Amino acid sequence: MKYAKNILETIGNTPLVKINKITKEIDALVLAKVETFNPGNSVKDRMAVKMIEDAEADGRLKPGGTIIEGTSGNTGMGLALGAIIKGYKLICVITDKQSKEKMDILRAVGAKVIVCPTDVEPTDPRSYYSVSKRLSEEVPNAWYVNQYDNPSNALAHYEQTGPEIWEQTEGKVTHFVVGVGTGGTISGVAKYLKEQNPNVKIWGVDTYGSVFKKYHETGIFDENEIYSYITEGIGEDILPKNVDFSLIDGFTKVTDKDAAVFTRKLALEEGIFVGNSAGAAIKGVLQLKEHFKPEDVVVVLFHDSGSRYVGKIFNDDWMRERGFLEEEITKAEDLIKDHIDKPLVTVKTEELVSHAIERMKKYKISQIPVVDSKGFVGSVDEADLFRSYVEDKDIADKPIKEVMGKPFPVVKASVPVEEISKLITKENQAVLVDLGESKFHIITKHDIISAIK
Repeated sequence: MKYAKNILETIGNTPLVKINKITKEIDALVLAKVETFNPGNSVKDRMAVKMIEDAEADGRLKPGGTIIEGTSGNTGMGLALGAIIKGYKLICVITDKQSKEKMDILRAVGAKVIVCPTDVEPTDPRSYYSVSKRLSEEVPNAWYVNQYDNPSNALAHYEQTGPEIWEQTEGKVTHFVVGVGTGGTISGVAKYLKEQNPNVKIWGVDTYGSVFKKYHETGIFDENEIYSYITEGIGEDILPKNVDFSLIDGFTKVTDKDAAVFTRKLALEEGIFVGNSAGAAIKGVLQLKEHFKPEDVVVVLFHDSGSRYVGKIFNDDWMRERGFLEEEITKAEDLIKDHIDKPLVTVKTEELVSHAIERMKKYKISQIPVVDSKGFVGSVDEADLFRSYVEDKDIADKPIKEVMGKPFPVVKASVPVEEISKLITKENQAVLVDLGESKFHIITKHDIISAIK
């Protein structure tokens, strides 16, 4: 009978899948190494188990010990599988930018999850690097994995992923393209492939806010390049020892928006439901197309599963909030369609200023139309109210009609966005949209800015 003795024996031998529609502009054959077929649904299963086994072999990890690691989620999953089968405890330190799905999955497989802020320096005691190191010193019988500098990370891909790609392409692979985070995948695969054929080109996919591309090209670690970004699993604000820049031929950077949009394209156009870094990787391939010839075989690695991004990349509201959703916004009704079901907040002429302030706080809004029995007769804006309060501390107890400004302009739902933009000025902060049947909605400067792609 053929069966695996435990789940760890199912790691590896993931398929190569041809990309057809997205890469139709590329003459070369583009093949994806789809790592979601691993039991933990990511490429990180390979190096997680390798790091555990090497630590067991040299005594760093002792029976009944606690494994501690800073992770974006996928390495944690691989470590969890190893910990379950081999009888260890696991503490995963994760940043707050990672998806809720990743955190929930880690807890589901028995890991204790500690969440740290993203927007701090690596040396900050609150960073997930620092917290991981501190816990490894405080927790008895603990082993700190440190995937960034642990040589077993790259070695796993030298021993497994690289040989699989070489065998699956029958040695015809000419280019390998992959997102770079800890550096283990790109460096391990690159070392193996270049040993087989020194002419194989290795391309790393980086993200804006990360230091890899500039450092590779100039040797300068530019702290000005470091800023917060959304794409998960690739890019760094440090230089991990596992990134062997001498093996990498070049980097291309992909925006957060492109990474998200192309992650969705892979699902919709290729039927490949993979994660955020896969979208960045395939967009990176498209950006590199002038480097490929018709006879080339380009292998791009997709790190993990789309199931970890259901609440983010595959959520329309999340995408829309960040301006990532490919929607054409041309009319007034397009600007308000996401919140058209919310009632228009108004204030009456005889109500007190304090009532308007309370409504602004409750609904987190900055402008309110003023109405009386005849309809819209004025408006109040938080900036105007603030100025009035500075001049008169008793303003809160006065009626709105004493402080209100001119009423907001009213437009039809079909009015072009360009016309609305002209109506919003320093003196006029909003426009009302007439939806018919005595129903109105409000468009603010924030709505216009949110619509800019």
